Order: sequence, then structure tokens, then C-alpha cells
Amino acid sequence: MSRILLICFTWLAVASCNRQPYVECRVELEKKTNSCEELQSSFRLNSGFSGERYEFQKCLPSGYDKSLMISERRGDTVVVRFPLPASKSDPALYQVTLDVDSYPRYTFLTIDEETYTIIPSDK
Repeated sequence: MSRILLICFTWLAVASCNRQPYVECRVELEKKTNSCEELQSSFRLNSGFSGERYEFQKCLPSGYDKSLMISERRGDTVVVRFPLPASKSDPALYQVTLDVDSYPRYTFLTIDEETYTIIPSDK
């Protein structure tokens, strides 16, 4: 019996070392106003066991479809893009909540054209 447990433990240890890099992003958009005059440039980060949550405001076309968001991993950078739809509409201010789960740990986050350095907390 102990031999079977040892074989199972060894197999699990080897299998867990073979992880492939990945990034999963989920976004929630909450429309705040129909103009971008009150846009705040602040950025909020909450780290947890399952990844990081970023909260910020962004000016997007009114009625923006969150399924248009594109996320990818480039080296130690997570790149998130909010491409604009082909049809033009009036801009609106959105509160964006972006959840990022990635392996291995990333050092930079690029949102459209802005890059932020992500420094993990020691706590």
C-alpha cells in the first residue's frame, strides 16, 4: 500500500511541475456617465490567492461590449486591449473591474498603450 502511495505522490509531483504559462482575464463594465469629463486617472489593485483585481475608469464608446476585450501574455507582461468597434458612438465613462489570473507571475501590465509595473507585496 505504501508503495502505491509513493508512486501516486511521485506522479503528482512530476505532473504539477509541467505547468504551461497562461493568462485569464475577466472584465466587468459599469457605465458611470455619458461623458468622459469626470475621468479619474487613479488605479486600484487588490491581490488575492486567485489573482489580482484592478479597478479603474476608462472612456469607451457608449454600449461597449466587454467581449471585445483582448488579453494575452507576452513574456513577463500581461497585455489587455479594449479595441474600438467599427461603428462610431458617443463616448461614455465606465468603471472597469479587471480580474487577472496568470502563471507564472507577471511584472508588467499593459492596458491599451499604458504600461504599469506590478510589484508583489511582501505581506
